[in-house]
Amino acid sequence: MLATRRSLMLGSAASLLAAPRLARGQAALTPVKFCLDWAFQGPQAPYLLAADRGFFREEGLDVTVDRGFGSGDTPVKVASGAYDFGIADLSPAIRLRLATPGADIFSPFVIQQGSPLAVMTLKKTGISKPKDLEGRKLAAPETDAGRQLFPAFAKATGIDLNRISWLTVTPQLREPMLARGEADAITGFEVSGVFSLRALNVPQENIVSMRYSDAGVALLSTALLVKRPYAEAHPKLVTGMIRAIARGHAEAWKDPDAAIASLAKRDATAPKDLEKARMLANFAFIRTPQVLSGGFGNLPESQVQAAIDTIRDAFNLTAGLEASTMYTPRYLPEAAALKLPA
Repeated sequence: MLATRRSLMLGSAASLLAAPRLARGQAALTPVKFCLDWAFQGPQAPYLLAADRGFFREEGLDVTVDRGFGSGDTPVKVASGAYDFGIADLSPAIRLRLATPGADIFSPFVIQQGSPLAVMTLKKTGISKPKDLEGRKLAAPETDAGRQLFPAFAKATGIDLNRISWLTVTPQLREPMLARGEADAITGFEVSGVFSLRALNVPQENIVSMRYSDAGVALLSTALLVKRPYAEAHPKLVTGMIRAIARGHAEAWKDPDAAIASLAKRDATAPKDLEKARMLANFAFIRTPQVLSGGFGNLPESQVQAAIDTIRDAFNLTAGLEASTMYTPRYLPEAAALKLPA
């Protein structure tokens, strides 16, 4: 009885001693508001996996992950201070910087150095090449990166922009309108559009996809965005976000079923097999030869400048923007944390 009582007393004392440490650990977590680029789909699963496996918390971050509404929308939210960090195609962020010099956002981490932006249509429309889009109706949200960057695609392929009619739709209506024949084509990330059409029982062989990159449009894609004053005030926090996101992608590649399970926790209706295929297809734009050989952040300044010049030229913008002010590797973690698994 004495031993039992002593054990209980020791256990209680240990609990009391542990409690302040736990409380201090919880208090040390920094709240972070984090907005993705799109709805919870396969490409967003690595960020959700990072949250579920505690990668952000291990960096001292209490991260709230919200879905996005397009890469044209997220940069505005980050620039306004509504979110501390955002994920978006880098091109609309570059355009925002060029058009609004006071919008001091930049990227410390480019995740997708290959661009999945595309125009997608169906064979039944008779559209087989970019010029065939003239005189047709294209559907997309105004905040869609593909729509915002369509002038660059048009310039590269000789499309007369005056002969394009746009239908402004919600993200949920984009692919259904194409499938029903209410639109002739849509713009967006190829992995979003193609797989959403497949979810609507459109056979893969009936889908036509015209990538912007195949037309020679120099663009970068998905990137982490943050305001410069915030980053300068919290450099370790920025590095922690990058490390956690990189881990999330590495783990999602090694264990895709776990990543899709994290997705299903947020959307129980998500078709798991299709979203897994969508996520793995998206990795083709992440696991580029450049990144596989040198890791995340293996991004020359000239490539960033080429993307800036593409957007300035496409929108006839005169403001200058140096690559070093739009992207900087100074916040990247150690090289080992940026390697992708084979």
